Amino acid sequence: MSRINISELIFQENHARLDKVALVDSGVSVSYGDLQERVKQVAEALSLRHVKPLHRVALLCHDSIDYVILSLAVLSLDAAIVPIAPDLMSDERQSIPERMDVHFILADLSLLQAPLENILPLSLGLKRTIALSVREAAPETRDQYAEMRPAFIRFSSGTTGASKGVVLSHETIRDRTDAANDGLQITPEDTIAWVLSMSFHFVVTILLFLRKGATIIICGNPIQDAMVQALKNHPITLIYASPIHYRLLTTSTAISQEHFKTLRLAVSTAVRLPEQVAKDFFSRFQIHLAEAYGVIEVGLPFLTQQIGEFHPGRLGKPLPAYTVRCGEDGTVYLRGKGLFDGYFSPWTPYPLHASEGWFDTGDLGELDADGGLTLVGRLKAVINFAGMKIFPQEVEEVLNQFPAVAESLVYGEPHAEYGQLPSAQLVLTPGTETLNEPELLTFCKKHLSTHKIPKSFRCVDQLPKTASGKIRRY
Repeated sequence: MSRINISELIFQENHARLDKVALVDSGVSVSYGDLQERVKQVAEALSLRHVKPLHRVALLCHDSIDYVILSLAVLSLDAAIVPIAPDLMSDERQSIPERMDVHFILADLSLLQAPLENILPLSLGLKRTIALSVREAAPETRDQYAEMRPAFIRFSSGTTGASKGVVLSHETIRDRTDAANDGLQITPEDTIAWVLSMSFHFVVTILLFLRKGATIIICGNPIQDAMVQALKNHPITLIYASPIHYRLLTTSTAISQEHFKTLRLAVSTAVRLPEQVAKDFFSRFQIHLAEAYGVIEVGLPFLTQQIGEFHPGRLGKPLPAYTVRCGEDGTVYLRGKGLFDGYFSPWTPYPLHASEGWFDTGDLGELDADGGLTLVGRLKAVINFAGMKIFPQEVEEVLNQFPAVAESLVYGEPHAEYGQLPSAQLVLTPGTETLNEPELLTFCKKHLSTHKIPKSFRCVDQLPKTASGKIRRY
């Protein structure tokens, strides 16, 4: 039986839509037919330079039509993409090719901080000047690697904090995009405003949107202006963004409720949706935000639209392809379609990680009587104060509602007698010069149990974050 190739599958599923617009970027558009032809040309150029099946190809490129073409070309050769986000620190950029032991590096020359070695000239007909650098990889000795046929290897710390590299095969990508569409319901009628990093959000979104024949509007920088122009110039039906993007839209004076008349779904993802962001967006545009809970090892198991009273962390029931359970300690376990194939380093095929197919997310949650899930925190982030558990996200939800606080990070400070003391770093809202701590404490006492109130506050210019925009916890 022949095996699928996700790049080929996209064009097979769009064979009757070759004239339809697939992507728009800075006023330039390409149809599905144009996209197919460009992918074929780039794949032929890469093949001539000895990119072969099972090779790992690191990709460093700005979000763009070029990014999509390069990705589909690599995938069409049955090689695996190892994304490198442009906004990573230079040492992180350099470490990923080494730790993922890639065979080639495809890089936008404008993003290189130092010249690459062993560069082969490429003439790809793309907007950007792309270099292909050859790297000497170790001989393949991993059991099941060839049988698995990886398509993506996403460098990640995983749930344990150890650098891993999450491996996804072509079949896994097909399954998890099918599963995600049970919630997103993408069709050829959709026009999607894209604002996230393709390096972190590609498999369950961009590839799904393309499979279903949708049109993707790539919003560049400055991002607030780009989102506004997308809403004004295109019949946007879906926005897939993070809470900060919805905050920017809420504060924009250039758009009104009228610009959302074609919108059917606004999805918040990447980080937990703050209650105030959801409330402000609804108050301004009369649109309820849906919250997507994604796990790189799992896919998109939850898509929840809270209507009425907002409940922080409430995800409800999983999408049809998934099942959820909570362990005795509250640990959330998931199983279903499209779970990852393994970790690259150290090489560990997925079955060795799972018990009866259940994946340990590292999150803590509670199930209600109807089987709906509410997240309460991360297992490794729980603060133990005199034997009492404190979930940082719960405290942050309260702090972020205080008018002077834009963002917060709650963590545990070691203490000889109490174990840990809850403490907080705060980013003040623009225009706020000093923190009125007594007022903040009074506010906290109205919304939090005494033991959950931080024992110290420190104002900072910015919080530590990962390259994908998530708060980096201590």
